[in-house]
Amino acid sequence: MARIFKERKIVHFWVPNLFEFKGGIQVYLCDILSAIECLHKQDKNLVDVVVLDKLDAGKPTDRFDASCFSFIFAGQFPKALQTLIFTLETLTTAFTQRPDLILCGHLNFAPVAYFLYHLLGIPYWVLVYGVDAWNIENPLRRRALQNAEKVVSISGYTRDRLIQEQNLQPDKISLLPVTFNVDKFHIQPKPIYLFNRHNLKSNQPVILTVARLADDEQYKGYDQVIRAMPLIRRKIPDIHYILVGKGSDRPRIEALINSLGLEDCITLVGFVSDAEICDYYNLCDVFVMPSKGEGFGIVYLEALACGKPTVGGNQDGAIDALCHGELGMLVDPDNVYEIAVALTEILQGKSLHPIIYQPEDLRQKVDEIYGFESFQANLQILLQNANLVAP
Repeated sequence: MARIFKERKIVHFWVPNLFEFKGGIQVYLCDILSAIECLHKQDKNLVDVVVLDKLDAGKPTDRFDASCFSFIFAGQFPKALQTLIFTLETLTTAFTQRPDLILCGHLNFAPVAYFLYHLLGIPYWVLVYGVDAWNIENPLRRRALQNAEKVVSISGYTRDRLIQEQNLQPDKISLLPVTFNVDKFHIQPKPIYLFNRHNLKSNQPVILTVARLADDEQYKGYDQVIRAMPLIRRKIPDIHYILVGKGSDRPRIEALINSLGLEDCITLVGFVSDAEICDYYNLCDVFVMPSKGEGFGIVYLEALACGKPTVGGNQDGAIDALCHGELGMLVDPDNVYEIAVALTEILQGKSLHPIIYQPEDLRQKVDEIYGFESFQANLQILLQNANLVAP
């Protein structure tokens, strides 16, 4: 069928889901739509965006209601049929509207976009995050990734791995680092109610990790922090480690704590609501997540926005989040001793890091680099370079 005539260019945005499950990918995809919505307010001739959503059944009435958006959902159908129906919707809508670009919100969608590119000549971009794009073994996904007009990566670390592992040309990969709502996080005094809730002394030093405790995400490194605790206690006897997050990995962590006899100095908080998460960041003296599998790690940004000294791993996207060590310390996530030394030095006030004890500077820097305004500007440049919006 001939393309429906429209004055503005059309982008088809294929997403796994946006609303019913809140994970890092979903937040990032919603941030892209929010940035487009803000750009649309500045320029009513911006592109039209057709969002094809595989798993959601609909959207909240107060989200993304700008005239440039339209949505097609497959989540209202039985689960066994959702993949088939979603695929048919992507094909049918592409044939009908002939979009100027297909934006794949996940690598899994790239093979269908690759098919449409060969059939209709529609260019496509692929968004990549972390483990989804590392060590790709499926030959069709690899071919689809290599034939994309552009690959958009959330971190330089993921970009560099794709260049090395998939032989992608560096000029084919663009960076669009994640963002976060800095206004939800503030530098505040330690909340007394949390000291009371967890039976802590008012001056007791606290280490914090915020992470999902999932069997398939053991790379986040909270178990390494637990193993480091006996070493830290030798220097700081009253240290307490608080681990926020829930998931299927909790029994393993509980067993590790018990085996090391650390029940009295580690608290597994479980799920924490958005209303309290900022208070937990302000409760701690140092935030740590020595991961080796994060595509980026928004939690680092949240901790920095609360002015907290922050420690991440030196083998994944934490390198980007902490700006190669400018905003925090990077440690070997496999070296328990190195983790213990870094945390002990920070807690004892002995770290030589230039701004780690300057909370206002940490907050200002992370806002300048990763705040929403920077994210929106970066997205606008990508769209302008692709001739999708006017300069």
